[in-house]
Amino acid sequence: MHTEEVFILAIESSCDDTAAAVLKNDVVLSNIVARQDIHEEFGGVVPELASRAHQQNIVPVIDIALKKANITKEQLSAIAFTQGPGLMGSLLVGSSFAKSMALALDIPLIAVNHMHAHILAHFINEDGYDKPEFPFLALTISGGHTQIVKVSDFFRMEIIGETTDDAVGEAFDKTAKILGFPYPGGPLIDQFAVTGNPKKYLFTKPKVEGLNFSFSGLKTQILYFVQKNVIENSNFIEENKADICASVQQIIIDVLMDKLKLAVAETGINQIAIGGGVSANTGIRKTLKEAESKYGWKTFIPKFEYTTDNAAMIGIVGYQKFLEDKFSDSHVVSKARIEF
Repeated sequence: MHTEEVFILAIESSCDDTAAAVLKNDVVLSNIVARQDIHEEFGGVVPELASRAHQQNIVPVIDIALKKANITKEQLSAIAFTQGPGLMGSLLVGSSFAKSMALALDIPLIAVNHMHAHILAHFINEDGYDKPEFPFLALTISGGHTQIVKVSDFFRMEIIGETTDDAVGEAFDKTAKILGFPYPGGPLIDQFAVTGNPKKYLFTKPKVEGLNFSFSGLKTQILYFVQKNVIENSNFIEENKADICASVQQIIIDVLMDKLKLAVAETGINQIAIGGGVSANTGIRKTLKEAESKYGWKTFIPKFEYTTDNAAMIGIVGYQKFLEDKFSDSHVVSKARIEF
């Protein structure tokens, strides 16, 4: 059944980005993302507005992806889509379209776990990027997730550590809100941290047993610290913006690295791959690269465009599932929360 050329159309609509990609086997031919700026004025993603915007964007985004890949829809081998986790209204737009198109073209439908896709994005065939070997440890850090995953195979993964409350992305975004930055604030903290002193303000690391994380206490600590200093000096944030951002980013990096070191010690696996939107953070990337010489790890950092929500990562999982005939029927349901 499997010809040498497998063309996968992938659709990602888990949150507020409408994305479509076309892969030829494990090579990305096109990777298109339509971002939704409407949420900025609300300081966060509004689910109802997100699903409406997906409905407007999905046809043009898929059309552009096919044109850029220079193939027709009749050449497609299968359609992969994000089943979950994510916002229910957003997921339904992508799954409904994928089901209809697969039915119309009489080709297989492939449901993909969004979190698996962040991990397996490392297997996209991209010049200059090595692929990890099994088994490896994946650190998945995003707005909604913080996980350390032991990856034994494409479809054998085990969460060995996760956040008990806020995710790393939330910690960055909520800190940005405390500092009065516009949404999304995480990238701004990264930007200001570059020129700041990471040792200027010392925060206490949350104490959590084993490989799990907690960031809610740290967020509260930052809130009280800022409030106290603003009372004493109303210009405190503006005058110390870079140092505050660098110090906050440093404590978060320290927490992540402590847990990774523990995970390596416990599993004996020293191949570390990062994924998820927060892995775009330059401080985290730099620290992980340094860990190669410092701890003798082999670290894998994906191309920037494959870290944030995108359809190419859905496509690579789709391709691996296609090779193993792991198809879904039209009764497959979208899930806001999905078993790993």
